[in-house]
Amino acid sequence: MATTPAMTLRAVLFQAFNRNSGILKHQLESARVLYVHQQSRSKGSTQYKFGRPWHVKKVNQSINDENLTTENEEFIKEVIHETYTQHPSPLREEPWQRGEYLKFTRRCGVIGIKLGLVPQWTKTGEKITTTLVQILDNHVIRYTPPEEAAKTAGWHPLWRKFGSVVVGALSSDPRQFKKSYNSLFAEAGVPPKQKLTRFLVTPNAAIQPGTPLTAMHFRVGDYVDVQAKTIDYGFQGVIKRWGMKGMPASHGVTKSHRKMGSSGGGREKAGIWKGKKMPGHMGDRNRITKGIRIWRINTKYNVLYLHGPSVPGSIHTYVRIYDTILPHKRPNPDDHPPMPTWFEEDSEGQCPEEQWDEELFAFTEPSVEYQ
Repeated sequence: MATTPAMTLRAVLFQAFNRNSGILKHQLESARVLYVHQQSRSKGSTQYKFGRPWHVKKVNQSINDENLTTENEEFIKEVIHETYTQHPSPLREEPWQRGEYLKFTRRCGVIGIKLGLVPQWTKTGEKITTTLVQILDNHVIRYTPPEEAAKTAGWHPLWRKFGSVVVGALSSDPRQFKKSYNSLFAEAGVPPKQKLTRFLVTPNAAIQPGTPLTAMHFRVGDYVDVQAKTIDYGFQGVIKRWGMKGMPASHGVTKSHRKMGSSGGGREKAGIWKGKKMPGHMGDRNRITKGIRIWRINTKYNVLYLHGPSVPGSIHTYVRIYDTILPHKRPNPDDHPPMPTWFEEDSEGQCPEEQWDEELFAFTEPSVEYQ
């Protein structure tokens, strides 16, 4: 029996998908997003001596979808759905045994997107500025125990007691990446992610690959550390970069109003010392803000309300959030966050959509009561 042109096209598309995208294990899901922004990399600076410190995704640029019809596009989606559902997910097996939270336990973190600033008010009328961070489609991709993590490249001897957990955020179409990148997610059984990061965890906080991470990973009132890349301002002078005063505005000053002034000393201290504050590249560096309090949690959209405007980075920047390392703000072992993360069976009944701190005023409550 001769094959029709339509059947031949379907076979060609099926082979092209398997060759370019690889075999994954789970159905492609699109998360409910308040605002999606694909962050573009800056032109870069000279501060990184040995190259960029992140793993660049291998984008598949050989695919041309301009000539695909609507029927062909629907067929490719069916192939993706069938490919993901052919293999079982690791979560269908028996879950890993939960560890006990101890004094020096270090849990996994999450990846969020900075949305902006929103004011909140306490019950006493004090105004508080909060930063909104949304946790979008986070899954555990891989867990490496300490004995195996010590053999990996770039591992520090001080990390010998910790394992590593790779977390991915924002599922995407596997046709956008090459097979080598898609194969990284085969163990977890999830679609390829746009953002990957690694967290150091203790063995009692290991998480099974494929486990979803939500805003319920934290509690209202907990303190977290936030890491992100600061805003890139490019090359700036000493007044904007370091806040120097500059030269006088008049009285004989000519074309030196925004200069730094004298830069070198005399005699034995002559010359420029290492670390001298001078003009140069400003921003575009990873910075950590420690000890930020969580005032409010929205479980419907997975949004965290963090204290203050001190979260580094611009709006729509990827943010790493994890338990704080400050000793006086870490949780007590008797009253600890969910271990190793929050699961649906941990909550009794339906989880509330909004969770407020005890000191924070909830807008659903009346502001004035008459007796």
